Amino acid sequence: MLTLKLLREDPEYVIRKLAVKHFDAREIVEKIVALDKNRRDLQKDLDACLAEQKRKAAMIGSLMKEGKKAEAEAAKSEVASLKEHSKELEAASEKNNDELMSLIVLLPNIPCDLVPEGKDSNDNLVVKTGGTVPELGPDALPHWDLAKKLDIIDFDLGVKLTGAGFPVYKGKGARLQRALINMFLDINTRAGYLEVEPPVMVNEASGFGTGQLPDKEGQMYHATLDNFYLVPTAEVPVTNIYRDVILSENDFPVKMTAYTPCFRREAGSYGKDVRGLNRLHQFDKVEIVRIEKPENSYAALDDMVAHVEGIVCKLGLPYRILRLCGGDLSFTSAITYDFEVYSAAQGRWLEISSVSNFESYQANRLKLRYKDADGKTQLAHTLNGSSLALPRVVAALLEDFQKDGHVIIPEALRPYTGFDII
Repeated sequence: MLTLKLLREDPEYVIRKLAVKHFDAREIVEKIVALDKNRRDLQKDLDACLAEQKRKAAMIGSLMKEGKKAEAEAAKSEVASLKEHSKELEAASEKNNDELMSLIVLLPNIPCDLVPEGKDSNDNLVVKTGGTVPELGPDALPHWDLAKKLDIIDFDLGVKLTGAGFPVYKGKGARLQRALINMFLDINTRAGYLEVEPPVMVNEASGFGTGQLPDKEGQMYHATLDNFYLVPTAEVPVTNIYRDVILSENDFPVKMTAYTPCFRREAGSYGKDVRGLNRLHQFDKVEIVRIEKPENSYAALDDMVAHVEGIVCKLGLPYRILRLCGGDLSFTSAITYDFEVYSAAQGRWLEISSVSNFESYQANRLKLRYKDADGKTQLAHTLNGSSLALPRVVAALLEDFQKDGHVIIPEALRPYTGFDII
């Protein structure tokens, strides 16, 4: 959430920067600025009213002692009138603040200066490539056919049990899932990330804190009776561990990692993007989350990007790293790097990770702050990244490492699978 201070002091900057995200903020920003002025005027009037009320109330006792009963009664009447007026001002202030907050949460985060101009994913900037794209023979299969042939993933059974986008992993397919999760967690914890196992359902406050609500409620599975949401990513519960927390400088850096199943409705998905493991409603993902002092957050972002790149390199998959353009940037992100691996049998790139810096946007919603060296309370910066999301990693592993109808397991993964071939 953007700060009122920024909106008040430089509204034109906010409007100009949000245009990079192709978001026309002028009408909302101008309403916010007007409501903020009204908020401060109401508070000034309320403070004056309460001060006068206190002054008049203090006079009553003295007037009674002096035998000035009529004047004391008049003062009591004035105090009663001031109390009623203060209640009216408080009600007006509350209504004004509610309207102000309802508008602020509609504004996305400001993109940082490194974000390139662009309308959509076609305008994202490739900043690095690595690995070698394999040359597959004429008998190579896409992962959905290969998985069926090897009997390791059953998409039809998932439809029977739940619906499309909920596959069933079997045998070595299930073991491969577990192996990847354990490998990713081990790499993360060795890099200093504290492993946590959070709930996979969160309350509305948690969804608001990281920016999924009210922006993405249509994409989240909602348990309406209890008003809980199934997590779309471990980012939500893990970052909310620090909601309403004030850190000290000695607490930094905060580094956490977690595995959770993730649940996304993915409304509007269609065509080749939803074949096999390309787009699921339930999938496994390991996440890394960092909380940093503002001056350290971009160095932390670079460290996270290098960390995720190291995991991809261990798997031996061809990859590329993209810096997302303004039009493809998420609502809450100030900057995002996407990792994609090449799916040889499909002949296309598949996203497996996003690493983002949210700067103070989430922290302002979370009330996540720290005391600086001068004892002043400041907003922290939050970051997160996938390390990694499993479905498309599995898709690429199956396709890129297939040979004569089998799949060769990358060497770094074999200690976790217990086998070197499917």
